[in-house]
Amino acid sequence: MGNIQIELFTTLDLVAQAPGGPEEDPEGFPFGGWQVPLLDAASGAQVDAAYEGTDALLLGRRTYDIFAGYWPQYEGDDAASFAELFNRIPKYVASRGTPDLTWAGSTQLGPDLPAAVREIRDRHEQIRVVGSVNLVQTLLREKLFDTLDLWVHPIVLGVGKKVFDDGAVPSNLSLLDPPETSPNGIVHLRYGLAEGVPATGDMDDLPREP
Repeated sequence: MGNIQIELFTTLDLVAQAPGGPEEDPEGFPFGGWQVPLLDAASGAQVDAAYEGTDALLLGRRTYDIFAGYWPQYEGDDAASFAELFNRIPKYVASRGTPDLTWAGSTQLGPDLPAAVREIRDRHEQIRVVGSVNLVQTLLREKLFDTLDLWVHPIVLGVGKKVFDDGAVPSNLSLLDPPETSPNGIVHLRYGLAEGVPATGDMDDLPREP
């Protein structure tokens, strides 16, 4: 069974909407491109490392349309490795509509999203989910992920789509690696899905120091 790894850029209040530009997801959101002023080489290297071994992309419709309009025509050196990878590997699109699938290797998932995700999980070893906040929230509710990578940026927006919505399912996660920081204050956190649901307790039951 393959590994489904979610990659998200977020703010301190866990907003993950439109980090890369004002046109990504502008509806009711005035801060498109909030990540750009905070980018630095250290966080970029962390992102590069996170994609090692990727053999499939799982994307929501909006992210897919943005990628399909950009990466096939990409020319340059700065992100050449991403262009080669994304253009080569299979792309799976979660959409209720009819996306344009002319990007080579693209397939639309069926209406039973959990079943379709389980199927591609059996077909690939390292599946990356990029952006796609609505899709991510479904995967979190269904517990259809193995790893959650968060790059937390030192800003608060107070508005926008968040990583966890009101329908989030109580879950335990384990920190897989020590947090990584960058000069601009970005913190990379990598969590793995753990068994069970969060436990509760009472501070009065803790042992007291003599």
